[in-house]
Amino acid sequence: MRVISLCVEGYRNLRSFTFLPGPGVNVVYGDNAQGKTNLAEALWLFCGQKSFRGSRDGELVSFDGSAAKLKLRFFAEEREQESELLIDTARHASLNGVKLSSPTELSRRFCAVVFSPEHLSFVKEGPGVRRRFLDSAIIQLRPKYGSLLAGYHRAVKQRNVLLRDSVRHSELLELLSAYEYHIARFGAGILAKRRSYVEALRKEAPEIYKGLSGGREKLSITYQCTCGGGSEEEMIAALKASRETDFRLGSTTVGPHRDDVDLEIDQRSCRLYGSQGQQRSAVLALKLAEAAILKRHFKEQPIAVLDDVMSELDAARQDYILNHMEGWQVFITCCDPAAVLRLSGGRAFFMADGMLSQAGKDGEI
Repeated sequence: MRVISLCVEGYRNLRSFTFLPGPGVNVVYGDNAQGKTNLAEALWLFCGQKSFRGSRDGELVSFDGSAAKLKLRFFAEEREQESELLIDTARHASLNGVKLSSPTELSRRFCAVVFSPEHLSFVKEGPGVRRRFLDSAIIQLRPKYGSLLAGYHRAVKQRNVLLRDSVRHSELLELLSAYEYHIARFGAGILAKRRSYVEALRKEAPEIYKGLSGGREKLSITYQCTCGGGSEEEMIAALKASRETDFRLGSTTVGPHRDDVDLEIDQRSCRLYGSQGQQRSAVLALKLAEAAILKRHFKEQPIAVLDDVMSELDAARQDYILNHMEGWQVFITCCDPAAVLRLSGGRAFFMADGMLSQAGKDGEI
């Protein structure tokens, strides 16, 4: 998969221009608040998902405009294709001249992974962020997994209501086993998919991290389950064993909604003991591993959109990103023009005041 061109009009602070990236590494550099992340975001939208910054669609339109238009030419499925996004208060998508009922349909044709500083929360924050990373990654591969999650969370919510209401209505306790059965049935399916995905990450991410660290450090990934082996029977047993605690707290304390993913560097917690550069490298390794898994599944190499990825990385880690990602089309945004000097191939672009210009290898426009 490869981006051929991106035409931008009326999008955030970006001027109207056509971006012609190279097939390998593309570095977009410039000062803060010039539009680099906006360009990365515009590329990402063609995956059919919402902004990775959490912005509403209406916020993507320039202040003095009523609509934005993005047009992407890309090569996938052994042919050149074209997609358009018209954005006003919502996103309206078309592919190869045919209007789509929803932008999410683009996910079947254009595939990318994105890294942004917000993704550092995967290491820095609580288990919920890591669970969401797993779930969203699995949904890309298995859309029906979303229904499994919805069924599970509905059953947990119903059990929680029963735990609280049974204090006044003891007759409701007869329903407890039924809710626990549904939690276990959905939960066992979720655990099977999560564990399978974590195992795939374990095959890819440590090797990528090894490259980033120059072989000096080892990344390990472990799924932490709150209910034993995770079978239906074990989950029901864990729910029954936790009833006393759950009645006291009014919530379900075991199950996939309480599980976690543990990241360690050289057998030490990445969250507690990792440096800023190590934490950034760990998240980057996970995102690039996600791309490798997508490639195996869809038989297409996703593009990589790496926003502000160079910060807090030493020279060796930056060199790996710039010069050792063969066979990928990569988009990197950064502030430091020195990154261009370390780029042995690929193309460099300078962003200033929302306008993009191609630069030479020495950084000159």
